[in-house]
Amino acid sequence: MTYQKVIVSKFGGPEVLQLVEEQELPEPKAKEIRVKVLAAGTGFTDTIIREGQYVDNKEKPPFVIGYDWFGMVDKVGDDASEYQVGDFVADLSMIGGYTQYLTVPEEQVIPAPQGLDPAEAVAMILSYGTAYQMLKRVCPIPEGSTCLIHAAGGAVGSAMCELGSLLNINMIGTASKSKHDLLNKLNCQAIDYKNEDFVLKVSEITHGKGVDVVFDTIGGKSWSRSYRCLKKGGTLIGFGAYQLTSGEEKLPSLLLGFFKLLVGWKLIPDGKKSCFFNIQKRRETHPTEFNEDMAQLFSWLKSGTLKPTIADRRPLVDAAEVHGQIDRAEIVGKTVLIPNEL
Repeated sequence: MTYQKVIVSKFGGPEVLQLVEEQELPEPKAKEIRVKVLAAGTGFTDTIIREGQYVDNKEKPPFVIGYDWFGMVDKVGDDASEYQVGDFVADLSMIGGYTQYLTVPEEQVIPAPQGLDPAEAVAMILSYGTAYQMLKRVCPIPEGSTCLIHAAGGAVGSAMCELGSLLNINMIGTASKSKHDLLNKLNCQAIDYKNEDFVLKVSEITHGKGVDVVFDTIGGKSWSRSYRCLKKGGTLIGFGAYQLTSGEEKLPSLLLGFFKLLVGWKLIPDGKKSCFFNIQKRRETHPTEFNEDMAQLFSWLKSGTLKPTIADRRPLVDAAEVHGQIDRAEIVGKTVLIPNEL
């Protein structure tokens, strides 16, 4: 039986993504399972992996791209006893998700309940997982606090807005004007970053008090400006290291190392704090917490408490087009690839 997957043929723009067809399904080894992938998440992290700028990815082209996926167990290898054919599972794999079938060690995957919409379920892994862990684990935010979210109309940003509303947190978000309707629906006060100075707007909205937490995925100069938005005792959490040039061209931020120095060494003891978050690293150091958080998010999804903003559901063949839309910041919420139907 043949199956399809999307590979990064070489590092570069969306055009380097190629749909290839394999002639035989992968066979699970001992203690592995084979998964029929029902949904693969797409997002900004995938684009920087595609460009060869994601420091944690050591794979060289060609490789299958795809940071997170959701699927159904299709076959069980020898000595694999945790799952049965028909069980639903998911993973934060960093690469490998844009495929119809894959094999994975059974101990690596996350169990998922029956009855979930695959596109909504995969949104729980990277997008909602990142948002929830920052809100509840990295910097637990009490009810009634105020936070600033950059790129609030994107996959992680919109997840954070929905979770913030659920947790009774006051939210301010930067986004292009076209995404303000979404932010308003998610009870997030929108700032048009293209036409408004977010530092001044935050001061205006908070009556000069500042915010308790800033979540900044932009990087570069945005970190220092975000820091100015904090009240005394506030925290800046960086979870991305990219900036835009004046020509709107993405650049890899070489300031990541500098930022890590910044969080550990400050000249002025102003009572403010800063840190950097990476969900993959935290999963490695806190696996039990990660599994607990995924179980909570899946539970909220199944009960209808969460309803992720799914911009579109596309076939694997559209992967390059989707990456182009992500590069141009055109997607409101999260676009999901659907390699197989249930």
